[in-house]
Amino acid sequence: MARQRGQHATRPTPAKKAQTGGGTGDYTARDIQVLEGLEAVRRRPGMFIGSTDERGLHHLIFEIVDNSIDEAMAGVCDQIWITIQQDGHVLVRDNGRGIPIDKHPRTGKSALETVMTYLHAGGKFGGQVYKVSGGLHGVGASVVNALSQEMWVEVHQDGKIFRQEYERGVAKTPVRAVKQSLYPYRDGQEASARSAKRPPGGSGTISCFLPDGKVFQSRNYDFQTLVQHFREAAYLTKGVWIHLVDERDDRETNLFFEGGVASFVRYLSRDRDVTHPRPIYIERQTNGAFIEVAIQYNAGFSEATFSFANCINTIDGGSHLTGFRSALTRVLNDYARKLKLLKDNDQNLTGEDVREGLVAVISVKLPEPQFEGQTKTRLGNPEVKGQVESVVGEELATYLGEHPSEARRIIEKCITTARAREAARKARDLVVRKGLLDGTNLPGKLADCSDRDPEHCELYIVEGPSAGGSAKEGRDRRFQAILPLRGKILNIEKARLEKMLAHEELRALITALGAGFGDQMDLSKLRYHRVIIMTDADVDGAHIRTLLLTFLFRYYRELIDAGYLYIAQPPLYRVQSGKEAAWLYSDQELERYQKRNDGKSVAIQRYKGLGEMNPVQLWETTMDPERRTLLRVDIENAMEADHIFSSLMGEEVEPRKKFIQAHASQVRNLDV
Repeated sequence: MARQRGQHATRPTPAKKAQTGGGTGDYTARDIQVLEGLEAVRRRPGMFIGSTDERGLHHLIFEIVDNSIDEAMAGVCDQIWITIQQDGHVLVRDNGRGIPIDKHPRTGKSALETVMTYLHAGGKFGGQVYKVSGGLHGVGASVVNALSQEMWVEVHQDGKIFRQEYERGVAKTPVRAVKQSLYPYRDGQEASARSAKRPPGGSGTISCFLPDGKVFQSRNYDFQTLVQHFREAAYLTKGVWIHLVDERDDRETNLFFEGGVASFVRYLSRDRDVTHPRPIYIERQTNGAFIEVAIQYNAGFSEATFSFANCINTIDGGSHLTGFRSALTRVLNDYARKLKLLKDNDQNLTGEDVREGLVAVISVKLPEPQFEGQTKTRLGNPEVKGQVESVVGEELATYLGEHPSEARRIIEKCITTARAREAARKARDLVVRKGLLDGTNLPGKLADCSDRDPEHCELYIVEGPSAGGSAKEGRDRRFQAILPLRGKILNIEKARLEKMLAHEELRALITALGAGFGDQMDLSKLRYHRVIIMTDADVDGAHIRTLLLTFLFRYYRELIDAGYLYIAQPPLYRVQSGKEAAWLYSDQELERYQKRNDGKSVAIQRYKGLGEMNPVQLWETTMDPERRTLLRVDIENAMEADHIFSSLMGEEVEPRKKFIQAHASQVRNLDV
């Protein structure tokens, strides 16, 4: 689900070898190219790993594992072990070739030391060792080393072990041969690791690091975050086996998917009413690029398409996604005409028609990927569009011809969507003609602010007229706007566009935002750069908040990605002991307060609704930028967010039942 970050807002079987990559067997110091040093990493860590919170902490692990994944994509590694130790150390071991330990011709140092202590030093730049690679442009290992309090790396090659130790990026020992590994093999793992799970000669790399406490806010690794990331890596690297062990609470998982992205799509569709039982799977190598695609339709109304380049999630798409969509629309139109389901030559299925209810994964692996932007979120290689379009077009047409019953079900779903789209277009044209979605014709229930600079303005979406009244009276009218909602809004996960546009509360929200809607949305016209959901601290309030999040995730994803969506945190309790009064925001805070005031008489008032607070109290606790706490809504894992929204808010009851059963024990106090 969308992750919410706290913020005091003061500014308005042995696996088979991987089949792709084509790496060579020779890997020497000459393959390591040096670009620059490490000083900037410790000075500005956020530039290299994004942040120094939990997200950046996990990024360290991902960078080391990505190097092992590159070995797997090169076809020379099929086992990766990750262990989180009790004291915060992280161990990553693979059965690849091992980092070279001979002398580098430019640095005069061992290739291992060069890789670990020089920024932009690695085997990924020359294109000879790794035909296909991901990682952070080859800087991953050195960045992790620079941001680690201590680290050691072992290289196992030809029955020998070489080790070097580091402290905050600086080598503390030379690269030296040792007789025994520091790796803490568990329960006879050493014997098995040296047999079936390692290639002849026992090669591989072991890295152990402890994130620097002077850099990171905590060493609180989240097991589920790691599982989700490594599950994705295992799907995209067919034939690699990933073992994750968390010794802090004795948890363990093993991930292996021989089906590649077809298994990935089955996983993403696991709680959906699928139109055809097996994903359509496409796999082909062409002009040095490996293209792998899986497609499956379901009865839902939303699209869940995810694209990857060299195992990197290109969340902003790119040439491979464009090629896929072009092929999908063209082939389905051609087949619909073949079935005479589209009779008019001017009648065509649009891209929106063929993507409703679609779950798809597009994965390409390229020798020289060209990513747009520092964050690698969009693939720019122009030739990839034609390659993907050609491969998907040919293979999809073949599949439809060989599976006529599945093909007809897919086409009939797309045509049903086209009819609904036409009805939605008419509904949208109607409300546009009436000015109901025109940002210049604001809804009467909106209490707008006087400032017109979106960067200074914020919109509170408030549950109910009572809370709305308190918020309107308590707000700062210069920059705070209030939009009260009446009752629970429509669950858009169960409704098509035309029904949504007929819903008065959603129309009011769309109009208040002012950025348009659907294919006409323009985020630059957004009237508020802080959109704040403020609901009661009870079950109904949580439900309304979830309905709003579902709507915004499905139709205003750009608003969330831009960091404009927040959740207000009203207090749960007002407590008073003698003359001392305080506002408390959680049950945990109440427990701590009671312990501090043990033996004293404490008056406790529980606030279930915002309307129970007067305007002054609501301002002081929830709306004053100097004192309030807001949670910013971020999407850390779009696939998991998509799954949770479809499970909790979709038509299928069973996934919802399973979720409630799985998480019921986590509910401390339930107000019904």
